[in-house]
Amino acid sequence: MKHETKPVSPVAALAALRPSACPGLVRVVAARDGGLCRIRLPGGVLSAARARALADAASAHASGVLELTNRANVQIRGVRVGEEAALSAALIGAGLGPTGIDAASPIERACAADELRNVMLSPLAGVDPNALCNTTVLAAALIDMMQREARFTALSPKFALQLDGGERMAMLEHPHDVWLAALPHGTTVRFAVGLAGCPTGQPIGTLAAEDIGASMRALLHAFLDLAGADTTRMRDVLAAHSLDALLQRARDHADFALIRDDAAQHAWRREASPVDLRLGAHALHADGSGYVGAQPALGRIDAYTLRALAALAQDSGDATLRVTPWQGLLLPNVPARAMPAALERLRALGLIVSRADPFARLIACTGSSRCAKSRADTKADAQRLAALLPPDAEAHLSGCERSCAAAHCAPFTLLASEPDHYDLYQRDDATTGFGRLVARNLTIEAAAHALAQRPRSPQDV
Repeated sequence: MKHETKPVSPVAALAALRPSACPGLVRVVAARDGGLCRIRLPGGVLSAARARALADAASAHASGVLELTNRANVQIRGVRVGEEAALSAALIGAGLGPTGIDAASPIERACAADELRNVMLSPLAGVDPNALCNTTVLAAALIDMMQREARFTALSPKFALQLDGGERMAMLEHPHDVWLAALPHGTTVRFAVGLAGCPTGQPIGTLAAEDIGASMRALLHAFLDLAGADTTRMRDVLAAHSLDALLQRARDHADFALIRDDAAQHAWRREASPVDLRLGAHALHADGSGYVGAQPALGRIDAYTLRALAALAQDSGDATLRVTPWQGLLLPNVPARAMPAALERLRALGLIVSRADPFARLIACTGSSRCAKSRADTKADAQRLAALLPPDAEAHLSGCERSCAAAHCAPFTLLASEPDHYDLYQRDDATTGFGRLVARNLTIEAAAHALAQRPRSPQDV
């Protein structure tokens, strides 16, 4: 008797090719509320047309719920069982996937190429006249270089780069495997280079802009040379090998042009940009044109709102949205005359446009209603805390130690201990992780009272 072989689904085939718990464009990961699909947006740029396609795909194949992430990406929640491949195909067809996919092996190539697009830029990259350089061009070149090198498909889906071009607004507190920060160097620009940290830390040296492509290629090869089977991040390699060993291995691959220039290394900026720059209307040019910033409460929107934002971007700006690493978005290139109306339309959609709103100062992970690892319904608890949050207090609610909603250390973190109860942590310069434990097993009401009694973090300015 002949046994029929069941066809392997694209999702199952992908899991065998690149096993990982990290969601992506093609890898849809199971969650409590259905599948989770993450769409990487290098530089956070999303055109109005692609925003509409994203909203349509979320409605057709999932729950219609979307989240803005702290890496300036978008993810679709509640993907229905059996519709994963159709969702991925719709997103790739709309231009939301990587370019240059080999049609002979679409699943493997789409997955690998997608996961080499973890490059964070300022939301104002390419539009801020005060920037030292346009990092969008450099980012595109680096992504292209990584996607063309077959060996780099071995990099973890979490391996990430950051480029800071000196824009007036940038997330400088997220740790990355490699970061580059522009600094003035006479009449030219060099880049400070750092590993396993963020641009507020100490660099290992500087690179000229024209040397970045070849030097980064050599550095990534050196990382893979030294990485063990279970080594996925730069911090793991540096824990097992000296920095000098890594740099020497990079020099073995190419003319690694890093310069130990101590004087120049003090010239890049290290302070976080003011919170108010993320929200409201801000002029960038002499004619008063600029951008309008907003964020949805707790980073979550629905398909209807995304379609409305696409229409607003088309009516008021340059038909693009910029997703920010604060789980918000910007409308760039808005004329001065259009800013008041754009702000009103954002308010009407329920988005936050001022830091006075308590939801502008709250971060929460997806919570136990959608994640099996969470010990509390953090989204619902954050809704309750918003009504009690003291003025100027800023808090992060995390359902477990993974801290999925905040890659940086917030001034205060409420870590769930059980449903409706949290341990309170406060960050300072002397502690790591969430910071210093200051109270245990608090209800939301008790946490709000504790926040009102405590001074703000010295870094919360």
